[in-house]
Amino acid sequence: MHVIRLSSKGQLVLPAALRNAHRWGEGDEFVVEEVPEGLLLRPRKPFPPVRLDEVAGSLRYAGPPKSIEEMDAAIAAAVREGGRTG
Repeated sequence: MHVIRLSSKGQLVLPAALRNAHRWGEGDEFVVEEVPEGLLLRPRKPFPPVRLDEVAGSLRYAGPPKSIEEMDAAIAAAVREGGRTG
């Protein structure tokens, strides 16, 4: 169990052990819900859940095959740009 304190600005700091365990980082968003036991904090899901057959059409690629290195480079570039693709 972890004990945290509310700051004068209304902020709570999650212990590093919890942030690391859940891979939460700066800028991650959370939803706070009131429940009978108190408050529930959970990560905000940016997209609604979907089934593979609903999105599989977006996987088509008509160009030449990409190497693993090219795919890794494209992913790294998107991460550097804040996750934006295209």
